[in-house]
Amino acid sequence: MRIFVTGATGFIGSAIVPDLLEAGHQVLGLARSESGAQSLIAAGAQAQRGDLEDLDSLRRGAAMADGVIHVGFNHDFSRFAESCEADRRAIEAIGEVLEGTDKPLVVTAGLPVVAGRPATEDDPPSQGLSPRVSEETAEALAARGVRASVVRLPQVHDQDKHGLASYLIGIARQKAVSAYVGDGLNRWSAAHRLDVAPLFRLALDKGEAGARYHAVAEEGVALCEIAEAIGRGLGLPVASLPPDQMAEHFGGLAFAVATDFSAASALTQQRLMWRPIQKHGFLSDVEQSSAYDS
Repeated sequence: MRIFVTGATGFIGSAIVPDLLEAGHQVLGLARSESGAQSLIAAGAQAQRGDLEDLDSLRRGAAMADGVIHVGFNHDFSRFAESCEADRRAIEAIGEVLEGTDKPLVVTAGLPVVAGRPATEDDPPSQGLSPRVSEETAEALAARGVRASVVRLPQVHDQDKHGLASYLIGIARQKAVSAYVGDGLNRWSAAHRLDVAPLFRLALDKGEAGARYHAVAEEGVALCEIAEAIGRGLGLPVASLPPDQMAEHFGGLAFAVATDFSAASALTQQRLMWRPIQKHGFLSDVEQSSAYDS
């Protein structure tokens, strides 16, 4: 199949593209720049120039493909609400083209928050936690007959990037302390980017309309352990902060740092025969981060 991939040159997309190619698919990747286009061509893919706000380019890419993987997102957290709205429009534009074709669309989303246990694939998206509505938009497309499914992402990592923990490293360096909130026993689930990439391919090939899949290798890593790994990496003290200080210390990350985002992937592994196999765990990559060298 020929697969159109948004975010093809990004952190996760750049792992998805070679995985698709190795599996025998052709890839058309969305590229914002000439250098991005050339990197896709060098990898053996084709390039479609445009960005997530160029809806005509998205429609053309979807029309030329047998399926779409949407992992592109603008991670400018100073304009997060605007980025979420652009994401919604992009998904809808792609869905307009795929409606009535039975071509698969795989959309990226975040994990829900469930009190007292890890979230599962059967749990609906949490309402009101974020302005991002990629999952809800995909569900609406599925209700219209689009073969749209969702891959929910935890903290995706390698030794260069570690999801939200990369921002915690920056905050710790700035504040000269690696902190967590309260007892720090709330957890974040995680997966290596090289395990995440094949799940998108499996969801594309085998996923059902309206299905949710969890790209989770580790159900939950405690925030106190993440803070301790960062402290070791930076050579900084580690401290627990009371809840009334977290907004000042963590800024826009305060809610995430105090929330349990643990999740399971047993149903995903059963339904798609996906198995995470990478040996580097989240804490290992955080502790050995290349960010400490900068």
